[in-house]
Amino acid sequence: MSEYKGSSGRSGFIDTHKLWSDEQCEVSLQTVARVREAKLETVRFAFADQHGLLRGKTLLVDEFESAMRSGITATTSLLLKDTSHRTVFPIWAMEVGLEMERLRGAADCIMVPDPTTFRVLPWSGRTGWILCDLYFSDGDPVPFSTRQACRAALDRLTASGYQFRCGIEVEFHLFKREEQKLHPKDTGQPGAPPEVTPLGHGYQYLSEARMDAIEPVVDLIRREVVAMGLPLRTIEVEFGPSQVEFTFAPLEGLRTADLMVLFRSATKQICRRHGYHATFMCRPAFENFFSSGWHLHQSLLDRTSGVNAFMPDNDISPLSVTGKAYMAGLLKHAEAACVFTTPTITGYKRYRPHSLAPDRIHWARDNRGAMLRVLGDPGNPGTRIENRVGEAAANPYLYLASQIHAGLDGIEHGLSPPPSADTPYATDAPWLPRSLVEAMAALNANAMYRKAFGDTFVDYILAIKEAEISRFFSEVTDWEQREYFDLF
Repeated sequence: MSEYKGSSGRSGFIDTHKLWSDEQCEVSLQTVARVREAKLETVRFAFADQHGLLRGKTLLVDEFESAMRSGITATTSLLLKDTSHRTVFPIWAMEVGLEMERLRGAADCIMVPDPTTFRVLPWSGRTGWILCDLYFSDGDPVPFSTRQACRAALDRLTASGYQFRCGIEVEFHLFKREEQKLHPKDTGQPGAPPEVTPLGHGYQYLSEARMDAIEPVVDLIRREVVAMGLPLRTIEVEFGPSQVEFTFAPLEGLRTADLMVLFRSATKQICRRHGYHATFMCRPAFENFFSSGWHLHQSLLDRTSGVNAFMPDNDISPLSVTGKAYMAGLLKHAEAACVFTTPTITGYKRYRPHSLAPDRIHWARDNRGAMLRVLGDPGNPGTRIENRVGEAAANPYLYLASQIHAGLDGIEHGLSPPPSADTPYATDAPWLPRSLVEAMAALNANAMYRKAFGDTFVDYILAIKEAEISRFFSEVTDWEQREYFDLF
């Protein structure tokens, strides 16, 4: 039997089960050297849960090298929680359901660090950070890990001869924190949100004056993000009050999703330390505020030539035959994909006409009202499809994986997209789901996603979202109080 070493997993676990590539093995040696040279005191080992939120453990640096050989134990119940942190599966019962017997009783799994993701956190003194994958004690990957689900989609793409490339534009809100609401009466699942005030008012899209007003806060984020090595490109004042957008250079494979989970977590931590609050919630419940989206720019590279496979060879279409088939797959499965691109109840309140957000399933050339905005020309290596459907709270791994599976389905079946929607808010095109409930019904019935992700994984995601919806419908909202309390 392998030797146990406290919270550091099983001794030699990574090497025994050959869980690292040659590149990861080489980078791990460099990482150990970096930790020593930087005289770090702690390292955070984190993994992205089902919601794309980071969870994990902090180790003293003396334990770092052991963890890099053996991994770190973590409870599997972290994968079974909804957004209130409630465990929504019967882990204490004999029959847990959904093939989860290995997770019964909040059993352990092992966090295996990915050395290529190591960063030094500049806002937290002498602290490192590394992203992990989850495995069972016999070396099998945990099937409910969303990073593993995204990796499987990328492997499928690789087998088809392509490499995934994408860039992100993410909108979010910044506030001054007035009251953190940490009184005992404010605790709960979930706890009371903080009281905040906006950093500006009015709709001043790309206003230089407004940018200058919020620059002291934005600079806090910018400096730390750049110091971590994230490929930040632009910072913009967005349409609504106290709303900004950060854009990043395109990356290949998992790197964009890894970037997004780190950026969101880092932004919230940096702001909290300086008396501010950052939220990636789609539509905060404040009058006159504007919804935040997450636009995903994506293209495929031919693995042999490195050429953009979406690049057209004439001016008739902005996309190649491959690009059009990929886009047709995105359109065909858009309704079901919304569970992955727009996983919160609030996110569906963004789909409004004339709002710079889509409200139906269509595409157009360089039109920000369309769900899919296509940018492409002959000889243009930047040819791409911008999916504008996502919300900033989406799990990055599931967002990317949902696009890859849908696009590949279009390519494999030679699908063709409908004509472009030059008037996107008046075109006769299918509507996007009006609620998370509608999106879940579409996913439940989608044979392609069930085959691509597996029935067990799809049912797992649906069960977690159903728990959130059930809690939502069990509470009386402000709207109901205003509508009915005096009327009846």
